[in-house]
Amino acid sequence: MTTEENKRLVRRFYEQIDQGNIDALDELVAEDYVDHSPPPFPVAASGREGLKEVFRLFWDATPGTHEVEQQIAEGDKVVTRITARGVHRGDLPGVPATGREISMTATVIHRVENGRLAEKWSDKDTLALLQQLGVLPRMGG
Repeated sequence: MTTEENKRLVRRFYEQIDQGNIDALDELVAEDYVDHSPPPFPVAASGREGLKEVFRLFWDATPGTHEVEQQIAEGDKVVTRITARGVHRGDLPGVPATGREISMTATVIHRVENGRLAEKWSDKDTLALLQQLGVLPRMGG
């Protein structure tokens, strides 16, 4: 695949998640997918099934969207800067629903193999998210 095709694959991944179409991950993500930056709570499955479990949890608790701010691709890697937005309507592990609007920025690197997402590394603004959810106090205010 070309770097442009790889970028389209990552954008399609986020579009399908935003539509709540978690089953589309069967086509877009390798079965043995590796998340080098997993969420801070236990997931029963690994690979693609673990990823589907995480996105189902987030879709149920915080339905929303991912806005692709910027993408850069080289070889089999795609770097995407995103802003995720949603409403905290359901419980997250350890965090009861607040009804608050939330947003979080992230820089995500995906590795593509055989037309599917095979690996992911990410840096997320988890501090800001936890402050928005009221788990941690905002500094200076």
